Amino acid sequence: MSDPHERSLLAQVAIFLAAAVIAVPLFRKLRLGSILGYLAAGLVIGPHGLRLFTDPQAIMHGAEFGVVLFLFLIGLELNLSRLWAMRRDIFGVGAAQVVLTGLLVMIFPLVVVGRSWQSSLISGLGLALSSTALVMQLLEERGQIQSPHGQKAFSILLFQDLAVVPLLALVSIFSPQGSDSAGPLWLSALKMIAAVGAVLGVGRYLLNPFFRVLAATGSREIMTAAALLVVITAAGLMTYVGLSAALGAFLAGIMLAESSYRHELEADIEPFRGLLLGLFFVSVGMSVDLGAVLSSWPVLLGGLVTLTVVKVGVVYGLVRAFGSDHATAIRTAFHLPQGGEFGFVLFATAVSEGVMVPEQATRLVAVVTFSMALTPLLVAIAPYFIREEVRTREETIDGKSGSVVMVGFGRFGQVVSQLLLREGIEVTAIDNDIEMIEAAERFGFKVYFGDGGRLDVLRAAGTEHARQLCICVEKKETATHIAELARTTFPLTPVYVRAYDRVHALELIDKGVRYQMRETYESAIAFAKASLEGLELSAERIAELENDVRDRDRERFALQQQGDTFAGADRLVTRPVPRPEPLVEPRRASVALNPEERFGEREAASTRGASAQNPDS
Repeated sequence: MSDPHERSLLAQVAIFLAAAVIAVPLFRKLRLGSILGYLAAGLVIGPHGLRLFTDPQAIMHGAEFGVVLFLFLIGLELNLSRLWAMRRDIFGVGAAQVVLTGLLVMIFPLVVVGRSWQSSLISGLGLALSSTALVMQLLEERGQIQSPHGQKAFSILLFQDLAVVPLLALVSIFSPQGSDSAGPLWLSALKMIAAVGAVLGVGRYLLNPFFRVLAATGSREIMTAAALLVVITAAGLMTYVGLSAALGAFLAGIMLAESSYRHELEADIEPFRGLLLGLFFVSVGMSVDLGAVLSSWPVLLGGLVTLTVVKVGVVYGLVRAFGSDHATAIRTAFHLPQGGEFGFVLFATAVSEGVMVPEQATRLVAVVTFSMALTPLLVAIAPYFIREEVRTREETIDGKSGSVVMVGFGRFGQVVSQLLLREGIEVTAIDNDIEMIEAAERFGFKVYFGDGGRLDVLRAAGTEHARQLCICVEKKETATHIAELARTTFPLTPVYVRAYDRVHALELIDKGVRYQMRETYESAIAFAKASLEGLELSAERIAELENDVRDRDRERFALQQQGDTFAGADRLVTRPVPRPEPLVEPRRASVALNPEERFGEREAASTRGASAQNPDS
């Protein structure tokens, strides 16, 4: 019989995984992001939903290790020089954001709700902290961590992590219960500095030799265990001296950022980070008390609106004041309007110290949770607040006439034009990408602005009297449309088209084009030939293989033109073709196994030598 506790644990793991597997793909399908999916899953299975879990705080404490691992991976992407270059944003924008946001947000609980100024200040400063886990996940999903607004947001978040320590000290100062700290403030500060120095020193001088020894064993699981050991040790040391565990992991990551083992460590940690971070967001969703929300929704709604407006306004103003453009400021501000996971810690500490009543902490946790849920929606609408510069250009191709009209002057068209221009053939190139046209003009090309899919543009370019129309656009739908338009209107002009793939090539032939070329076919053949050369095959054998593959492709293509896409499948080579052994030259000369044969070989060699000296024999 299995242990009941073990069965309960397995059931909880299965429920969590099932909720995530159902909710996250659904929310991503709706373009709402995976984080909202995790939050919704937690709300459904939590104590205020289906009650499948009753203690979200216990789950959250364990799942916070996912945030720690996430900060370790972020640290791996940085190094000390890059961190030093970001110091202005970290200690300038970050510090100003925490202070200004805290002072402005505290007005709502102080004036509207009627709380004490001490609890209002702690509320404001706690809500000024944003969610590192949420923001970095949003940036990672969109590939924007290294973008200007991603770097700004990360700098602010890093300072907020550092600010947790003085904010906890502020709670102790406000506590009516008095301080029971084990020593004076200067001693605590000295411990923190020593802990940070220890992490930096060990990371710089010991971690690389440590991982080098482990790598020599060739054991992948030991490297994974060592990576987790480094993260847990650094996080535990920071927690022991009163700093953030995430800060310790972040410092450890920075120390390994220039290590040759960085990528392997990243691959080892990533699966743990993803699961635990998802569990953290599920636990946040579980903590939402729907009863408390419904009973005090006007106050919560007012707090949520105040928090969002103040944080967006403060972050936007500061980022602009520190020299960034409007687009970067908007995107940064719309990523940071939420409360953060460290706010949960701060509010819980305030309750235990008697600075804040439990009812106020419950409402603050609800505001933080709803602000997290609102953030992906704000990030999605941020582009609508950015005034994109609309660049226009007049079409200037009226009356032009070249021997060849080329529609599309991107990577493909530029290479095609080189051979034509080198021969002295006049080319009328058309494109509708203004930036590309201006870049081409800087190199001396003359490219006309226009939409090659419009009949009047093709007429103005002289397609009717051109010797050839070359369609070199990237999108296959556009290429097909232009080809069909040209074949209908200019039946005497040969049409040459860049095909996207095999199916597109068949479609173009059906439209009556003179010539089509699959855009990757010739480059793939050239790549394969170079690969065979690297494998030391002879030029004759490579040419033989190339001709065979081309013949097979032509035969298959001809069969597919009859209407069956899967015709000619037997022409594809899907397995290595065995070659007869005699064709492989022996690496060593043969050796006779008996004396008589060796004597015969010497006689034959003598005869061959005599014949070589007397050709007429």
